Amino acid sequence: MTQSANFKAVPDPAPSIASALATTSTIQVLSTVTALALTGIAPLVAPDFGLASHYVGYQISVIYAAGTFASAVAGTLIQHRGPVQVEQLALACFGVALLLLTSASPGVAVLASMVIGIGYGVQNPASAQILGAVTPPHRRSLIFSIKQAGVPVGGVLASLLLPAMAASLGWKVALAVMAVPCFAMIGVLALKGGPPRPERPASVALWPNFRYEQRLVWRSAPLRALALLGFLYSSLQLSLSAFAVIMLVDHGWSLVQAGLVAGAIQACGALGRVSWGGLGDRFGGFQVLALIGAVSMGCMIALWQLDALPVFVQVAVLCLFGFCMSGWNGVVMAECTHHCAPEDAGRVIGGALVYTFIGVMIGPAAMATIYMACGDYGTSFLLVSWVAGLGAVIAARAALRG
Repeated sequence: MTQSANFKAVPDPAPSIASALATTSTIQVLSTVTALALTGIAPLVAPDFGLASHYVGYQISVIYAAGTFASAVAGTLIQHRGPVQVEQLALACFGVALLLLTSASPGVAVLASMVIGIGYGVQNPASAQILGAVTPPHRRSLIFSIKQAGVPVGGVLASLLLPAMAASLGWKVALAVMAVPCFAMIGVLALKGGPPRPERPASVALWPNFRYEQRLVWRSAPLRALALLGFLYSSLQLSLSAFAVIMLVDHGWSLVQAGLVAGAIQACGALGRVSWGGLGDRFGGFQVLALIGAVSMGCMIALWQLDALPVFVQVAVLCLFGFCMSGWNGVVMAECTHHCAPEDAGRVIGGALVYTFIGVMIGPAAMATIYMACGDYGTSFLLVSWVAGLGAVIAARAALRG
């Protein structure tokens, strides 16, 4: 055997957990800032769009409607192009969409929201494939939850940084500035690399691949439960993110004060993701998911009487709600990887996330519709509190089944 052949036989060193985690977490932050870009500045931008502020709920639903489709084909794209190129596609979608939103046109905003959804739908399965390849099973809940902490961190930036930038630069310039790091990360990924693209790309037969991914999910009882939990909990998580600022302003808070509270909610969500991830590794993912649902239901019931609570209690309830309802994602994704083959991680998570995106698509739009019927956000949360309770029951049953 020649020296050249010997050299080629040596495999490339695997990326470290720290490197993969830093890259995927940054992309998660950018994806969340993009998806929630209008929620923190909705009262400011709504007049330019010629719409009422609560229409941001429908905008979030458009994002996740597109995300549902994108998630359904994410596994096929990963098999065909590799997770790194899929991540680059997602980042390009985010940057372009932020620029499109500066048009202040409702029609263009719908298009931009669909582009955001495409990027959001493919980035989580791609990140899961990258992380799953380097993370040992006993650390996955924590590592995946740290990565998913990028969601509330992105929410903090959307709630605090964007309103401040919009006030000083104008909201259109603020959105354009946020597009810059999205495009910059495309170059970072090109330099860092990652898992190689398959030498023989799989066929891009979307429907057969979608059916295969759904069979992977639905033939397994734990994966079925995780898909349902993603559907239920995501509908509540994004309802909180979409309406926290608007609800507080509706109850007499200033936009700046409401933005600070929304930032605190997201910060508690980041802490919750890491905390729940550590608990999931120690006590079991389904046990943690049951507790998250039970506590969240209590918080939603308390929001019914928001004005009757002292200010510090209002903030505490909202922060506890954010701590719980923003903390489930990493646990669910890690738990998915425990019930599938390593090479199927991206496909299984993509298949399960279809239902997460359906939940987000339905949740904010349903909340906006309920609000229009009852005229109070606290009552709206009370009327959907049973969703968290149902999630607690499903998770508890799965935990008992082992």
